[in-house]
Amino acid sequence: MKKVKKEVIEVPGVSWHLRKEGIPLSPVVRAGDFVFVSGLTPTNRRTGKIPLVTVDKQTKMVLDNMKVCLEAAGSSLKNVLKCTIYITNSAYFDEVNRVYRRYFSKDQPARVFCVVGSWPKKFDVEIDCIAVVDDE
Repeated sequence: MKKVKKEVIEVPGVSWHLRKEGIPLSPVVRAGDFVFVSGLTPTNRRTGKIPLVTVDKQTKMVLDNMKVCLEAAGSSLKNVLKCTIYITNSAYFDEVNRVYRRYFSKDQPARVFCVVGSWPKKFDVEIDCIAVVDDE
């Protein structure tokens, strides 16, 4: 069996802020043809801050961050196999889906939608994913 090498991907505007906060995770890990994106929050990649904005804007920020993370690893949103959405209130289901549909308009990935209690910072949406690398 071929040994698969684990590669931690440096993501501009994401990796540095995680290190600065002392959060022990890699935003993106690539192993062979698979890309694993850690749970992403609605963080401004330039400032590292999480703005107090609506759930739809938070969802957009998270998915924009996901796009950047995937591209840094040689993948894209079209190659996402599975997402897990973590949300603080199930009442946000329709609002999140309205934004999510714009990013995954066809051939949607498998998905889980989980309601969570809270996080140590003020935000409502976190999304992780598993993707494959582009075939180029």
